[in-house]
Amino acid sequence: MVGFENNDDAGVYRINAEQALVMTADFITPPVDDPFVFGQIAAANALGDIYAMGGRPVICINLMAFPSRKLPEDQLHGIAAGALDKITEAGAVLVGGHTIEDDEPKFGLAVTGLVHPDRYWANSGARPGDALVLTKPLGSGVLFNANLKGWVSAGAMRACIETISTLNRIAAETAQRFDVHAATDVTGFGLSGHGLEMARGSGVTMVFDLDALPVMDEALAVYRRGMSTGVNDANRAMSAGHIRFDTTLPDWHREIVFDPQTSGGLLLSVPGKQGAGLVAALHEAGIGAAAQVGEVLDPKGAMHLVFR
Repeated sequence: MVGFENNDDAGVYRINAEQALVMTADFITPPVDDPFVFGQIAAANALGDIYAMGGRPVICINLMAFPSRKLPEDQLHGIAAGALDKITEAGAVLVGGHTIEDDEPKFGLAVTGLVHPDRYWANSGARPGDALVLTKPLGSGVLFNANLKGWVSAGAMRACIETISTLNRIAAETAQRFDVHAATDVTGFGLSGHGLEMARGSGVTMVFDLDALPVMDEALAVYRRGMSTGVNDANRAMSAGHIRFDTTLPDWHREIVFDPQTSGGLLLSVPGKQGAGLVAALHEAGIGAAAQVGEVLDPKGAMHLVFR
């Protein structure tokens, strides 16, 4: 039912009239030193693809690359334990995995979930008149880079790590009470890249309010100081010719839309009249950073994304 045509977050395969499989695989390099927390973040990141399709994770398989001649085995066990913690929280089960030798640790999951064939979400259904809702703040990419230089406070890093290790489960379950026309999770391509995939797939223009975007503490401050990531330029190039800024905000502020996220939030397109209600429901469910960040319009030529 869903393949790789529109760069969706996962594939969907119908098995019968009531059930479809949702399948994905994702792995990352360590954004933190703590192996347990790395496992939590990597698992939350992979599980996010299932939630972005409106599915429920069921079965997980570990994907591990580990330098056994450089790092002690207990670090490998710590990574797996962190992942299992999030898998269990998601209500899924771990059924095995595979490990290879590598020079740098890498970890993630292959995940299979379930969804009703008539109720899965894709990134290609946004409609003019829809409201756009984002469930997590942006900025994890630049914060991790800035932290290497000691530019980020301990409190801001704790908040960042807590955000990206949080499952999108509650956000997805809350959104299922609304008429979600399109969805994606915002990860490595940033808001610009994942927003562009949604806008292109839907044949619409998506307009975002830069001031309305939820942003992690200190992320804009370190951009202002000149910090960036190695991925911002690539994300900017990806959207070249399809993005316009109708704002007087400085260039360093605009960088937040290109910031690569790890285990980012859901970007949801719902009927305009449901936008405020969805945000209120997310807040009530404990997703305090959720915000209505823009709207969907009829396509304006080739301009798929506008930031105002």
